[in-house]
Amino acid sequence: MNPIYATMPTSVFEEISMLARKTGAINLGQGFPDGAGPLDIRQAAADAVLNGSNQYPPMMGTDRLRDAVADHYRRFHGLDATGSDILVTSGATEALSAALLALISPGDEVLLIQPMYDAYLPLVQRAGGVAKLVSMAPPDWRLPIEAIAAAISPRTRVILFNNPLNPIARVFDDGEIAALAELCVRRDLIALCDEVWEHVLFDGRQHLPLITAPGMRERTVKIGSAGKIFSLTGWKVGFVVAAPTLLAPIAKAHQFLTFTTPPNLQAAVAYGLGKEESYFEAMRGDYQRSRDRLTARLIAAGYAVLPSEGTYFLCIDLAASGIALGDRAFCLRAIEDAGVAAIPISAFYTENAPTSVIRLCFAKSDVVIDEAAERLAAFAQQVRN
Repeated sequence: MNPIYATMPTSVFEEISMLARKTGAINLGQGFPDGAGPLDIRQAAADAVLNGSNQYPPMMGTDRLRDAVADHYRRFHGLDATGSDILVTSGATEALSAALLALISPGDEVLLIQPMYDAYLPLVQRAGGVAKLVSMAPPDWRLPIEAIAAAISPRTRVILFNNPLNPIARVFDDGEIAALAELCVRRDLIALCDEVWEHVLFDGRQHLPLITAPGMRERTVKIGSAGKIFSLTGWKVGFVVAAPTLLAPIAKAHQFLTFTTPPNLQAAVAYGLGKEESYFEAMRGDYQRSRDRLTARLIAAGYAVLPSEGTYFLCIDLAASGIALGDRAFCLRAIEDAGVAAIPISAFYTENAPTSVIRLCFAKSDVVIDEAAERLAAFAQQVRN
């Protein structure tokens, strides 16, 4: 029995979602949209199932999708890439796993920035890496460049960087990106960039991939997700962009993990990546409207809502809202007493966690948002009394 997994707690998403199912609570914890996803992209997948190949596609991904990914990133980010720089994976988490297995050896250090997606630490540990933890703090969640620099040692090989950042909805600015790039170049680090939320940004923000910063093209592994781009989280189609010296070992790890990804979904994603800018603008606009709807109702109920710059999420500062409960206690009581599921931000830390911030998903219908907000408003009065 592997001790890494034998002693690991159940994912907070599974724990909270299981409680939500058991109690019938509105689930604003796990990050998935209410909608079915774009009809034309789903139709393209259905057509490919009926009329295309359902046998093994190439291990690296179909040529059509690899070229479409390269064209998409050239069009939206000015990234100089071709299909040969792309690997298709069965979701972004598989891409992260393959990259860590390929790029680090037992004992190599990997810098992880807290709060972090809960898969990062076990993936690093399973690959034999040693996690070096650096923390961000509310309410501004600025990238701690000085702390990152201080944590680097001669054994540090990789920094895992999530932008836009789940769980706290930060989109790092040009200055933070430039400072991180300079540090990676100066200290000879590989940047493993989880950029699955790259199209879900608000208020006119533009995504700046770290791979496009000076000196980063040859030392960055960029990971994207069709599931997040097209609001189809169950599809699990990811892609990796990297220079040949980095991509080749990642592909070798991928071939022994999932080997390949359903060809019909690859065909549909290739079609979707060619959609006009207006589609992506409309998608962002819809989520921004939902963000603003939930934010306004929570503020009216006396909650202190932190800025949400991207992703499907917004955060509430409980202490600033006049609520003395810790984040986990609040979330557990909210399921039972308010019928609303949320996620405690402390679950995204391994150490030194803030305990007064919770996360809510707003990728829901107006009816669901309004009902959840009404329940949380009543619950706020209850826990303040």
